[in-house]
Amino acid sequence: MANRGPSYGLSREVQEKIEQKYDSDLEQRLVDWIVSQCGGNLDKPQPGKENFQKWLMDGTILCRLINSLYPRGKEPIKKIPETQMAFKQMEKISQFLQAAEAYGVTTTDIFQTVDLWEGKDMAAVQRTLMALGSLAVTKDDGHYKGDRDWFHRKAQGYRREFTEEQLRQGQSLIGLQMGSNRGASQSGMTGYGMHRQIM
Repeated sequence: MANRGPSYGLSREVQEKIEQKYDSDLEQRLVDWIVSQCGGNLDKPQPGKENFQKWLMDGTILCRLINSLYPRGKEPIKKIPETQMAFKQMEKISQFLQAAEAYGVTTTDIFQTVDLWEGKDMAAVQRTLMALGSLAVTKDDGHYKGDRDWFHRKAQGYRREFTEEQLRQGQSLIGLQMGSNRGASQSGMTGYGMHRQIM
C-alpha cells in the first residue's frame, strides 16, 4: 500500500464506505477460481483483504489468468516479466485491464490500476474478476476451468426475425404504450376565458 497518513473527515467516511463493499466470502471463491484456472502451482494467499491485494499486486497472476482464457498461441499478453519495479508491475495490471476489456468485460466493471496497487478499492477488483468469470462461463468455449456454480451466466441476446407482412401489420396498430383514446370526448369542457365550475 502507499505510504499515506491517516484520513480524516469526509475522506475517511468515503474510504470506510468503500471498504464495507469488500466481500470476504467472494474473495475465497475468486482465489479458488484463479488457482484452478491458472493451474495448481499457485500458492493461495492467507485470508484477508491486504493479503489478497499483495497476492495480485504485481500483476503476474492477473496476466496468467487472462491468458488462460484464450487458446494456446492466441494469448493477449505475450510476455509476463517477473520484476520488482513498481512501474513495470503497474504496467502488467494495465495490460490485464486492457485484455479484460478486449475479452468483453464492460468498461464500468473494470477497476483502475491504483484501486489494486494502492489498495484503495479492492471491492472494484472483486467486481472486475466476477465480471470476467461470469463472461468466461457464458462464453462456454472450453477454456474456463473450475466450478461453473461460482459465477452466474450473463443473459444472451435473442434476435427476432419478422416477415414483411408482420412488420406492415404492426404499423397499423396503436401500441398500448401510447395510451388509448377510447371513451375520450370533450363533454364538460368550457370555452377559453370562462371560469371553471367547481362543486
